Amino acid sequence: MATLLSHSQRRPPLLRQAIKIRRRRVREEQEPLPPAAQEITPPSHHFSPEERALLYEEAVYTVLHRLGKPEPDHVTEASELLRYLQEAFHVEPEEHQRMLQRVQELEKPTLCLKATVKQAKGILGKDVSGFSDPYCLLGIEQGASTLGDSVGRRRPQKAVVRHAIPEEQTHRTQVITQTLNPVWDETFILEFEDISSSSFHLDMWDLDTVESVRQKLGELTDLHGLRRIFKEARKDKGQDDFLGNVVLRLQDLRCREDQWYPLEPCTETYPDRGQCHLQFQFIHKRRATAASRSQPSYTVHLHLLQQLVSHEVTQHQAGSTSWDGSLSPQAATILFLHATQKDLSDFHQSMAQWLAYSRLYQSLEFPSSCLLHPITSIEYQWIQGRLKAEQREELATSFSSLLAYGLSLIRRFRSVFPLSVSDSPARLQSLLRVLIQMCKMKAFGELCPDSAPLPRLVAEALRTGTVEWFHLKQQHHQPMVQGMLEAGKALLSLVQDITGDLHQCQRTWNRIFHNTLKIDLFSMAFLELQWLVAKRVQDHTAVAVSSPVSPEMGESLFQLYISLKELCQLGPAPSERDGVLALDGFHRWFQPAIPSWLQKTYSVALARVQRAVQMDQLVPLGELTKHSTSAVDLSTCFAQISHTARQLDWPDPEEAFMITVKFVEDTCRLALVYCSLIKARARELATGQKDQGQAANMLCVVVNDMEQLRLVIGKLPAQLAWEALEQRVGAVLEQGQLQNTLHTQLQGALAGLGHEIRTGVRTLAEQLEVGIAKHIQSLLGIRESVLPEDAILPLMKFLEVELCYLNTNLVQENFNSLLTLLWTHTLTVLAEAAASQRSCPPASRRLKVALQNLEICFYAEGCGLPPEALHTATFKALQRDLELQGASTRELIQRYFCSRLQQQAETTTEQLGAVTLKASYHASEQKLRVELLSASSLLPLDSNGSSDPFVQLTLEPRHEFPELAPRETQKHKKDLHPLFDETFEFLVPAEPCQKDGACLLLTVLDHDTLGADDLEGEAFLPLRSVWGLSGTEPGEAPQTRLPLTFPAPNGDLILQLLESRKGDREAQMFVKLRRQRAKQASQHAPRLGR
Repeated sequence: MATLLSHSQRRPPLLRQAIKIRRRRVREEQEPLPPAAQEITPPSHHFSPEERALLYEEAVYTVLHRLGKPEPDHVTEASELLRYLQEAFHVEPEEHQRMLQRVQELEKPTLCLKATVKQAKGILGKDVSGFSDPYCLLGIEQGASTLGDSVGRRRPQKAVVRHAIPEEQTHRTQVITQTLNPVWDETFILEFEDISSSSFHLDMWDLDTVESVRQKLGELTDLHGLRRIFKEARKDKGQDDFLGNVVLRLQDLRCREDQWYPLEPCTETYPDRGQCHLQFQFIHKRRATAASRSQPSYTVHLHLLQQLVSHEVTQHQAGSTSWDGSLSPQAATILFLHATQKDLSDFHQSMAQWLAYSRLYQSLEFPSSCLLHPITSIEYQWIQGRLKAEQREELATSFSSLLAYGLSLIRRFRSVFPLSVSDSPARLQSLLRVLIQMCKMKAFGELCPDSAPLPRLVAEALRTGTVEWFHLKQQHHQPMVQGMLEAGKALLSLVQDITGDLHQCQRTWNRIFHNTLKIDLFSMAFLELQWLVAKRVQDHTAVAVSSPVSPEMGESLFQLYISLKELCQLGPAPSERDGVLALDGFHRWFQPAIPSWLQKTYSVALARVQRAVQMDQLVPLGELTKHSTSAVDLSTCFAQISHTARQLDWPDPEEAFMITVKFVEDTCRLALVYCSLIKARARELATGQKDQGQAANMLCVVVNDMEQLRLVIGKLPAQLAWEALEQRVGAVLEQGQLQNTLHTQLQGALAGLGHEIRTGVRTLAEQLEVGIAKHIQSLLGIRESVLPEDAILPLMKFLEVELCYLNTNLVQENFNSLLTLLWTHTLTVLAEAAASQRSCPPASRRLKVALQNLEICFYAEGCGLPPEALHTATFKALQRDLELQGASTRELIQRYFCSRLQQQAETTTEQLGAVTLKASYHASEQKLRVELLSASSLLPLDSNGSSDPFVQLTLEPRHEFPELAPRETQKHKKDLHPLFDETFEFLVPAEPCQKDGACLLLTVLDHDTLGADDLEGEAFLPLRSVWGLSGTEPGEAPQTRLPLTFPAPNGDLILQLLESRKGDREAQMFVKLRRQRAKQASQHAPRLGR
C-alpha cells in the first residue's frame, strides 16, 4: 500500500500548457477598448458659494413672481416654498432675510401669457355650402373690472376683441377654409401687467368674401343654404360672420392649462356653437436675476434641479431610507414653476433631468432606475438639430461619464452589490438595464459613435474585476506568521472564498448578466480564477510534500484537496471544455500525502472507539434501542470513515482501488478491536457484581452491540460505492480481483463478528439450559395421578420468565439465535428423557404434553421461531417416539397393523407370491364372508423344490375380535400355485371392522410333518374396504389379489416398545408371535435373494 501510494510524482505539464494557451488567447484578443469606455472622473455636484447664491436668488425670484392657480398636488403657500429653499441651500435665517429683501427689490419680470390655439370642432356653418372659413382674433383686455364676476355669469357679447382691445395688441390666426373642424396650432405671446384685472379674449369669425348670386346658387345644397342666401342679402357685403368667443379671467388659469372651451354665447338659436382647444402657459420675460441675465435658461434650470435633487437624496439618507426618485411637493412645485416661467421645452427639461441625475448618481447613493425616465424622454423627443454644440458635448460627456462609472461598479460588483443586502441583485439588474437603454439611444449612437459594444465592455470589466478581487482576497488572507501550516490555512481560506464566490455567480449573478447581456459570468470567472489558484496550490504542495508529511500538514493538505475538488466540480465537463484547465490532474500534487491521510483517519477512529468503550456503562439506550452508547459512537465513527472515503474519491482507478482496500481493512480491524474492548469492558463492570441478573444484562448489551456492528459493517459496499469502483477499475484490474480482495476482507470480518455473537448467545443459552434440563428431569418423578398439564407448569413458568427477560434485552436477531440454541438443547434433553422412559407410558405422556407446549412457547404466535425451524428431524422423531411410548398396548398393536396395512398398500411386486380372494360383509346377518380362491408363485421351501401350502385366516387385532378363532384351508401337497376355492364365514359386528388397523390377516404357511411350519408370506386386507360395510348389500364381491409380504427384518419400533413392557402379558404374547414370524421370514431371506 505504502509503496503504491508514495512513489515519485509524474506530473504532466498541464499548467504549463494551459498558460501557453492563455497567452496565445490574449495575443489574439481584439484591439484595446476605445477611450469612450475608459473611466471618467464624474463632475462634482457641489457648487461654489457664488454659484449657490445666484441659484438661490433665482429660486426665490421664481417663488415670489409665481403666476396662476397652483396645481392640485403643488404647494400653495409661498412661505413654505421659501422655507424649503432655505433648507435645500443651507442658508442661515439672517442671510435668507437679506437675500429675500434684495430679490423683492429687483425689477419685476414682464408677465406674459403664452397662448396656443390648437383647433376647434363642431363650429357653426355660415356659408351657403354648410361650412365656414374660420379664423380667430385674440388678445388680453387689461384694467377691466372683474371683481365678483365669474366667467359663467358674463353677459353674452360679440366682437369683444375688436371693440375692447387695441388693434396693436390683437393677434389673428390664419383662415382655414371650408371646414367645421379647423386646426391652427398657432402660438402667441400676450403681455399683461396685472393678472387680477386682465382677461383673455378669443373671437372666432367666418371670413366672408364678395360672391355673385350665381356662385352662391352653385354652392347651394339644401333649403338651409337658401335661407342663408336670403339672410346674407340683408347684411352688408363682405361682413364676416360671428362664430363664437371664449373669455377667461387670467387669475382663474393655472400656470399651465390645456383644455377644450365651449364657444359662447349659447342662445336658443345657437345652443351649441362648438368647442375650441386652447393651451396656456404663464411665462416671464426680462427676469432681473443675475443668473437669468448671464446664463442660458436651460443651464440655470439644470443647476437648480441638481441642487434640489441633491438635497432630496441627502434628506433620505439622513433618515436611513433610500430615495426612490420621487421629488417632494416643494421641490416639484419650484422646478415646475421655474421651467414654466423660463418657457423650457419638455425635451430640455428631460435633458436637464438626465444630466442632473446622471451626475448625482455617481456621487450619491440612489436607485439607478431613476435614470430610466429621462432616458426614455430624451429618446422619444430626440432631434439632434435642436441642441447647440456645447449642449451636445455636455450630453456626450454625461453618457461617457455614466458608462465609465457603471463599468467601474460592475467591475467591483462583489463589494458594491453584496448579497448580504437583500436588494443587491435588483440594484445591479437596474444598473445594467440603464446602461443597456442608454447605449441603445439614438442620441448615444450619434454623440458617442466610437464607443465599443456594451457586452464587450462589461465582459472586460468583469474579467478585470475578477482578477482584482482575487488579489484583494489573497492579501486579506495573508498570514501574520510565516510558516507552511499558516500558508496552508491562508490558501485554504482563499480557495473556500473562491468556491463560495463561484457558487454565488452560478446561483445569482450569472442569471442577471446572461439575461441582460448574454454574458456567461460564471464560466468567465471560473476560467480566470482557476488559473490563479492552480499556480499557488502547486507551489505550496511542492514544498509541503518535499519532506515527510506530518499529521498536522497532512490534515491541512487534505482540507485543501477537498476544497479544490469542490472547486473543480463547479467547472465544465471535459467534453464541454475549450482546451486544458490548469487544475486538470491536480490530485497528483497531493499523492505523497495519501499514507498520512489514511493513517490519520485510522488513528482518529481508533481513539474514538477506545474512548467510547471506556465511557460505556453497557446499558440499553431505550426500550426500542437495545444497544449501548458505544455502538452508536462506533456507527458514527464508521460513517465518518465512509465520508472521508467519499470526500477523497481518488480519480486514478488503480490507486482508488488500493485506497478502498485500505479503508476496508482498517474498518474491519476496528470492528474486531471493538469486540475485544467491549468484552473486556463487560468483564470489568461485572467484577464484584453479586447480582447475576445484572451480569446477564450486560452480556445481552454486548451481544446487541456486536449485532449492531455487524449491520454497520454489512453496509460498507454501499457506503464505499463498490459497484461504481468496480466499473472504474474494470480496465486496469484482473477480473474478479475486486471481489476476491474486498469481499474476502468483508466476509472475514463478518465471520469473526458472527463467531463473537454466537459465543455470547451460547453463553446466555447455557445459563438457561441447566434450568430447562432440571425441570424436564423433574417431570419424570411426578406421581401418575398428577395430570400432564399440571406437571409441566413449573417448566413453562420458568421459560416464560427467562425468555421474556431475554426478549426485552436482546435484539430480534440475537433472540432468535438464542431460541434456536435453546430449542435444539431442549429437544436433546427431551429425547434423552424419552429414551429412559420407554417402558413408562405415563411419563412419556407427560413428556409428550411438554413437547407440545414447548412448541407453542417457542413459536410464540409467530413472534418466535418459524415452523420450519421448530419442526426439525429431531423434533419429528421425538414427537413420533413419545406418541408411541405414551400409547397403551392395544393402541400400539393397532398402530402396528396400521403400519402393516400401509406396507401392504405400498407393495406392488409379487416376489413372495400372492393370494386371490373375494370378501364381502352381510350386514343383515352380521357375517363376513371370505372366499379364498387361490395362491400363486409361492416360494419353494421344501428340499424337493416345492411346498405344501395352506392359509391361516385371522381377524386382527385380536382384542377387537376376541371370540373369533383362526381358520385354516386344506393343505395342498407339492403345489406352488394351489387352488383353494374355500369359503369362510365370520360372525362379527360391523363396528369393529371399521376401526383403524382392523384387517384380515392371511398367513401362507408350508406344512412340515416333522417340524414347525415355514412362513411363505403374509397378506393384510383392510376390513373397512370390504364390500357391504357401507350399509348396502353388494351384488357381486370383486376379486382381490394381495401380494405376500414379510415382516421388517430389522425389527419394528412398536414391537420394541411392546417388548419393553415386561409385565404386560398381552404385549409379550403379541411380540412373541410377531418375533416368530420375523424369524421365519429371516430364514428364507437368502433363498429369496437367490
